[in-house]
Amino acid sequence: MPKPSSLDPEKELMVKTKTLQRLVKEASYYKKEVEENQAKLDKMKADGKDEYDIKKFAEVLDESIMMVPDSENRKMVAVQDLKGFLERNQDVLNKDGEWMKTAETLLTEHSV
Repeated sequence: MPKPSSLDPEKELMVKTKTLQRLVKEASYYKKEVEENQAKLDKMKADGKDEYDIKKFAEVLDESIMMVPDSENRKMVAVQDLKGFLERNQDVLNKDGEWMKTAETLLTEHSV
């Protein structure tokens, strides 16, 4: 059960929107990191680098790969949290405010 919030709804909207922005950026970063590390590993193999180095870098790649679903899950939790917040507080939030517009754009782009 969500705890009662003592924040002003507009301020809470800003916090939840910034959280989602950060998680979107983080998920994107991890996906990019996986692509870059995969390319680097492929190059290491093609260049005939030391097997130990290749093995260790493969471990780095595996760690990056594991972070992608985790960051996506956290992003989706934040999407649901923001959606629920907007639904619960639609009567008290400024519909023309900067954070409302940003939140709506984020939800449009990242909702499933």
